[in-house]
Order: sequence, then C-alpha cells, then structure tokens
Amino acid sequence: MAAAGTAAAARGRLRIADRVYARIAARAAQEALAGVWIGRRVKGAPPTVSVAVPGSTVRVRVGVELPFPADLAGLARAVRDRVTTQVNGLTGTRVAEVVVVVERLVTGGRS
Repeated sequence: MAAAGTAAAARGRLRIADRVYARIAARAAQEALAGVWIGRRVKGAPPTVSVAVPGSTVRVRVGVELPFPADLAGLARAVRDRVTTQVNGLTGTRVAEVVVVVERLVTGGRS
C-alpha cells in the first residue's frame, strides 16, 4: 500500500473506458428528457452517444429524438447541461464539449 505522502505519479494512473463515459452520458440524457415524454402516446428512442477522449478531456455527441411541438432549444440545453454535470461529477474528467443532435422529431400528441 502506498504511503499518504507518495507523489501522484508514483501511485499510478486511472483510465476510464470510453464506454463508461458513453453510459453515463446516455443515462444523463435520458434523465434530462424523462419528463417530456409523460402523457404522450408515442415516445422517442433512447439517446445514442459517442465519445472522444483527447488527452484529459472528454467530448460527447448525443443523438436524441424529441417530441414535437416542444421547446427544442431548451430541451437540447437541458441534455447538454445534465450530461456535462454527470460526466464531470462522476468521473472528475473535464467535459470539453457536448454536441446534442436532434435526429428526429416525434409527433403523436398527448394522451
């Protein structure tokens, strides 16, 4: 076991797999959009996520389906903010960018 005064470089290194970042981001996006689907007959598909980890930061691309009509910009902002907060909070990795791509608008109205 390393002593408390051991330098960081001597203690080792932590590497988080890309799929871990992707799962955290996908869950965060789903949580951000959960309330928007309540009471709708038709629901969107789960978010798709891809990540890139250049150096000590992470870049995230989230593809979402959103209900129409809705505040699309507000929903995209909520996804971006939640993904940034969750990824950074759970991994300690700085999130350089979150790109939210609206892949499809889902009509179907309220029940």
